[in-house]
Amino acid sequence: MTRSQRLGLVGLGVLCSLIAFASQASTARAADVDPAPAIENSVVKVFATMRYPDPFKPWSKQAPSEVTASGVVIEGRRILTNAHVVLYASQVQIQANAAGDKVAAAVVAVAPGIDLAILQLDDAAFFDRHPPLPRAGKLPRIKDAVLAYGFPTGGNSLSITKGIVSRIEFVAYNYPVSGLRIQVDAAINPGNSGGPAVAGDKMIGLAFSKLGGDTQNIGYIIPNEEVELFLKDVAEGRYGKAAMYDELQTLENPALREYLKLDKSVEGMVVHRPYKTDASYPLKEWDVLTRIGNTPIDNQGMIKLDKDLRVSFAYLVQHLANDDKVPMTIVRAGKSMQIQLPVSAEHPTLVTDLRGGYPSYFIYGPLVFSTATWQLLSNLENNAGLLRILGAVKSPLITRALDPPDAETEEFVVISSPFFPHKLANGYSNPAGSVVYSINGTHVRSLKHLVAVLRDLKDPFVTIEFDQKGNEALVFSRAAMLAATDEILTDNGVRAQGSPNMLAVWQEKTGN
Repeated sequence: MTRSQRLGLVGLGVLCSLIAFASQASTARAADVDPAPAIENSVVKVFATMRYPDPFKPWSKQAPSEVTASGVVIEGRRILTNAHVVLYASQVQIQANAAGDKVAAAVVAVAPGIDLAILQLDDAAFFDRHPPLPRAGKLPRIKDAVLAYGFPTGGNSLSITKGIVSRIEFVAYNYPVSGLRIQVDAAINPGNSGGPAVAGDKMIGLAFSKLGGDTQNIGYIIPNEEVELFLKDVAEGRYGKAAMYDELQTLENPALREYLKLDKSVEGMVVHRPYKTDASYPLKEWDVLTRIGNTPIDNQGMIKLDKDLRVSFAYLVQHLANDDKVPMTIVRAGKSMQIQLPVSAEHPTLVTDLRGGYPSYFIYGPLVFSTATWQLLSNLENNAGLLRILGAVKSPLITRALDPPDAETEEFVVISSPFFPHKLANGYSNPAGSVVYSINGTHVRSLKHLVAVLRDLKDPFVTIEFDQKGNEALVFSRAAMLAATDEILTDNGVRAQGSPNMLAVWQEKTGN
């Protein structure tokens, strides 16, 4: 073999080694690279045109507003996002990452309580190019690395922020719903809502909010476990999370334990106020809840999910509920006993929730009557001065909002707006925010009842009393109120005297 041939073989060997090294390096780099391209292909931007209700002008909607958020492709050719992104949307579109076209979407399921919603697309072929993102089958662990994908406001391209799981809790979402929540220190900003949080190559949950105020880089994730419960219920044509509504307190105070004559081995939560007081209800005041199913409850109301994770025992209600009952162990008067506690996904209160609808209302002369809703109270929270006044006059909107309906009062009826301008209101103070107690001495049970009472009145005068301190009574000529209503509606551009359900009541009897 010539020197030239030997050198050629050496060169070939070096070249082969370089190629092998390059191939290994390329493989190593590929292994190190985050599987982002596949994930990014499953994340979408959501565009929604919103028409929110106006609790203070219930005959109208707020002006249209444009909202952008995020979503993720899931199995079944669907897109998962947050409920608050699409709850009052009149139009929804989605756009794939790095795509120029938008695709029309429709909301097919929504659960405001746990803040989840499902979209379907007019163009089903979209999913041929955008596969579902796999979901992890178990909760992440504290300190696990997490990437938050989404389209925060301030830019058009996909944003990816990195952090760790810092906390997992069972907490209140939107009243009365509670659920597991993951806290992360990855930046989650407006527009990230509905985007997936990913550990490794699998989704661990859906971003839904950030901590308010000046706190930085603290965001919250709806874990897959809550997503699976939602999807299971949607498949069954419903959504609701069973819960218990009894008032409880911890069993930490030594004097409390001594008062209840409890052995040191007894741990649990004390029943302060049972949800119901009838004799058939299995919980009584001063009962101690010691186990839910077979799981012990500690003196702070917590249970262990694993060695590093404790959550509220209420977490197990959604897993153990069977025929709307949960097995529990209690200690009563020193004796342990088993009970089946009734639970429910519904928790009716005197202040109601719109649940994606619009408020019912009825206009009578210069007055606007409406139902008291959580949305109305939420708007009142922006006016601290008004809230203080309502508290000072002991308004039932403050003192009895969470009370359950009964035969006497099914819901609160409020004056939702200031008087419409008219001489009939001369000399009266603005009654907006006041809860109606009676019409001509008849206690008002509901808005429907109020409309029926006004419809059937024969008295020459209408007298309205309110359920709080300091309110004056309102007295009007009944004939003048009836005669002025159409004029007031026309002058103020109001198309209908009431919502359809209230007009149906008003028109049950002719002559009005």
